[in-house]
Amino acid sequence: MSAYYLVEVNVTNPELYEEYRQMVGPTLEKYGGKFLVRGGSTQTIEGDWAPQRIVILEFENSEQFQRWYYSPEYTTARNIRFRASTSQGILIQGYTA
Repeated sequence: MSAYYLVEVNVTNPELYEEYRQMVGPTLEKYGGKFLVRGGSTQTIEGDWAPQRIVILEFENSEQFQRWYYSPEYTTARNIRFRASTSQGILIQGYTA
């Protein structure tokens, strides 16, 4: 079953966040992840959620996500992201339609 990591990101330090952006791609490639959505504008349809930035990643399964998320390569990048932004993330397991 595929795993999708959905993250709402509020960038607080754009210069430092750019450093994170440069690092994250190679880590995803190494662990079989890919971007489905990376930024772009949002439009609230229901409720009052108004995220600044949304990122959605796809992995083969939740185990592969865990390997990536806790890998030494991504841990270094993630720590930069934590200093450059605030975020909320969820892991969704499901099938594509």
